[in-house]
Amino acid sequence: MTSQPTATYVRRLNVWDAAMIVIGGVIGAGIFRTPATVAERTSSGAQVLVLWAIGGLLTLAGVLCYAELGARRPQAGGTYVYLREAFGQLPAFLFGWTMALINYPGSVAAVATTFADYFCAVAGLPALYVKPVAVGAIAFIVGVNLFGIRAGAWMQNIFTVLKLAAIALLVVTGLVLARGHLGSALAVDTAHPVASWAFVGALLPVLFAYGGFHYLNDLAGEVRNPQRTLPRALGMGMAGVVLCYVLVNFAYLAGLGHAGLAASHAPAADLMRQLFGAHGATVIAVGIACSTFGYCNIAIAGGARVLQTMGADGMFFRAAGRIEPRTRAPQIALAALGLWAIVLTLSGSFGQLLDYTTVGEWLAHVFGIATLFWYRKHFIDEPSPYRVPFYPLLPLLFVVTVLSVIVATAIQSPRDAGMSLVIIALGVPAYYGWRRWA
Repeated sequence: MTSQPTATYVRRLNVWDAAMIVIGGVIGAGIFRTPATVAERTSSGAQVLVLWAIGGLLTLAGVLCYAELGARRPQAGGTYVYLREAFGQLPAFLFGWTMALINYPGSVAAVATTFADYFCAVAGLPALYVKPVAVGAIAFIVGVNLFGIRAGAWMQNIFTVLKLAAIALLVVTGLVLARGHLGSALAVDTAHPVASWAFVGALLPVLFAYGGFHYLNDLAGEVRNPQRTLPRALGMGMAGVVLCYVLVNFAYLAGLGHAGLAASHAPAADLMRQLFGAHGATVIAVGIACSTFGYCNIAIAGGARVLQTMGADGMFFRAAGRIEPRTRAPQIALAALGLWAIVLTLSGSFGQLLDYTTVGEWLAHVFGIATLFWYRKHFIDEPSPYRVPFYPLLPLLFVVTVLSVIVATAIQSPRDAGMSLVIIALGVPAYYGWRRWA
């Protein structure tokens, strides 16, 4: 049973807008914290940079696959649409069940709380105001997006430029602190030897920091000339992210050294504090606040399009499938996702939810890219302006690597991985119960 919304999306996003969505969806708070974890599991600056480069190249392989999928099916909903067409409604519903109803709003709640932490620190507000500020940020973002994708894109462009400015400031600060001794950034830390398995395990947080590149595909129904724009924006945006991540890590190593980076709980603030004192830490806190705010905007916009597509398919409340004719925005889906994210923010349960759905998120990437093999087999003669280079090696490389990451995650955190699989499995009776009720 499928019902059509009363209106359709309008293609208003150009290449610049789309590339900013890719950059903003990947760069959140992770690059300001994760490098310390990576340094803890390595024994030299060279290893740190190699890991970030490897993670970037592997993610680029996945991005190129998503570029072909987006060019083939430039519709709102992204992975949900690919799974529905290739494998049927049940796998697509399980994706929406895990991502749109749990992971997306959980991510928004977590990152909005991080934004509120930094905002309150900069504004001198007590911790009592963190939850109200986070709730206000979510409500404001939803409110702006109710006016359509163009309003959300303007806000996204502004905050993405601000986060790139913060990253540029970090890079310059690290180079200034190095004072011509850049080679020391790659030196071996003899006081911090690690086992080989720890070095492999350091790739896990790197890959997680590169996550979020799929949000543009969720918004593909609003991209102009998508067959050309999607591949260009995904490639340009992700290449920019890899460059930023490698340069920032080099700056951390140049300014703090490997030992200093491994011991730091807030490497960005520690780096800025060395050159500018307390004022430097305040400036980078503003940059992190801008970065996290921009991420929330993309997650809300992308997640709402998945909910809207599910609603139009009868896999969610049908009202959520409606697109408002004047603004061409999925207003009910936006409001529903925002309200659920606010509930998770106030309850404080989002951290556990995200731990439980991490495996589900990466499994979604595996099956999403696996649909590329189905499209190539069943649509041999279908014209596609973009095709993944070195097919099938690149998609196979990404699928095998991500499955390895999932196995390593399950070994390290069997409880979280098990709960993630339980949540996915609970979606099966929910699917049949929903179909019966609908």
